[in-house]
This record gives sequence, structure tokens and C-alpha cells, in this order.
Amino acid sequence: MNLYDKNTLKNEKHYDKLYAKINIQKILKKIEKLEDFINDVTQTDTSWVGLYHGRFQNQLKGKKVLELGCGDCTNAAVMAAYGAEVYANDISRKSGEIIKKLNANYKFKSKIKFIEGDFLKSEINNDFYDIVVGKAFVHHLTNEQEIEFTEKIVSILKSNGVVRYFEPAVNNKFLDYLRWLTPVPGRPSILQKEKFKKWKINDPHPERDNSSKHYEEIGNKYFKETKIVPIGSIERFHRILPKKYSRGFRRFAFRLEKKLPNSLNLSITRSHLIEYKHPKKTIAK
Repeated sequence: MNLYDKNTLKNEKHYDKLYAKINIQKILKKIEKLEDFINDVTQTDTSWVGLYHGRFQNQLKGKKVLELGCGDCTNAAVMAAYGAEVYANDISRKSGEIIKKLNANYKFKSKIKFIEGDFLKSEINNDFYDIVVGKAFVHHLTNEQEIEFTEKIVSILKSNGVVRYFEPAVNNKFLDYLRWLTPVPGRPSILQKEKFKKWKINDPHPERDNSSKHYEEIGNKYFKETKIVPIGSIERFHRILPKKYSRGFRRFAFRLEKKLPNSLNLSITRSHLIEYKHPKKTIAK
């Protein structure tokens, strides 16, 4: 079995187990009070602040949107509730089961379509999608897989199409080292050598380049426009605070970050929004 297949199988097993526990009713409650939900999470929760930066919800109505790594399907449901024609892909078949239940229990203008399994093996028409999104998805791919995904995305996007990723960023080696030192729920500190070694074996994230510079290089090669927005340069420090202060600090931190120079934000950011526009349909290999 090659590295590609090993990484894919590892992800499939991990997420089959994780998504089997998803509570459909919680997702339905979120989209039934859609504006309240979005107004809250886009001020507080890092991945939502990132992916919906610049009121992304206003770009969705009537658009064909492909979500890669749809996971627990909350974001797919939100986009469909905003009027997008959503095609959701995941390596886990459990995501497809979630989508069936969502479609059966909510009147989306256009039902969510599930694309099961390996995206690279899926048959998709060229120039079909307006938008491709990935919410904390790309860092589960090896850098080699990322190139293959990008080349296929270029072919299936319309000429004015957009790719929008929210991903963790590693732009500062010292801060990244501190991150590994600090234990979090489900992941021990790197100082706990035996526990960390055991965790690492089961970790679905491959060793890869997650820097903003890396994403910028990919974007510049395959798209006419590339934009990187740092998200979480100050917010990342909420983990050192008592839990009761965390949510309020995060809201404050996201507001404060907007006032910092972009170069400073990029150097210390925890994550980033990556936006690619207008795919280059002819690229020299």
C-alpha cells in the first residue's frame, strides 16, 4: 500500500468513528435559527470566523458549491440553507448518512447531494462549480495529494470560480513548538513522550507544509488571484485562560486582530483563510 492509500485509509477509519456520533437534531436547530447561529459563531469560533470572513453567506444563493471534507455536514447544511446548491464530499460514508437525515428533516431549496469516497476518483464535469470550499480539510492531505486535488479543482471550476479554504497556519516555529508543548483535550504534550508517540500513530494529519507561504505558492501557480487572511493571531492565546473567560476573550481578540498590521498578524496567526480566484485552465506542468 502506497503513502497516498495509507493516508486515505487512516482518515477514513478515524472519521467513520467520529461522525457516527453526530447528533442530527443539533444541526437542525442551528439552521432553523440560521442568522442567530451565524451571527454568534462568526464572532467567536475560529473556523467560522475564517471561512465566513467578509460575509461569505451573501455569496452563496443560487451557486453550485462543492464542499471537500464535509465532515459532520453542519457547514454543508448552513450553505444549503442560504440557498446554495451543495455537493458534499467526504471519505467517510457516515457523512452521507447524516446528509440523508438532513434532507429528510429540512426543506432545503435544493437538497444536498453527497459525493462519497475519494474525490480524485469521482467523476465530475469540467467547468461545473462556482465555488469549492474546505473547512479545515486540506491539512489532512499530504502535499502531494494537495497538488492532485488542486489540479482537479481547476478543471471542475468555472472560469470565474472561487476556492475558499480555512486551514491551520504554521508561520512561526517558536509558537508552533509552544503549541506542541501544551496538552489539549485528546492530545498530550510532546513532553509526555510515550503518550504523544501513541497519539501520533493514530493522528490523521500527515507531516506537511501548512504555512501561508506554501498556500500562496499553490495559488499563484494555479489561479489568477490569491488572497491569504490571517485568523487567530491574538485569539490563539485563549487556551491559557480559565474556561469561563475564553469565549469573551475570543470575541475581543478577533476584533483586536483587525487593527494589527497584516504582516504581524501573518507572522503569529493560528490559522488563515485561503482564497483562490479564476483558475488557470492551461498550466505548464
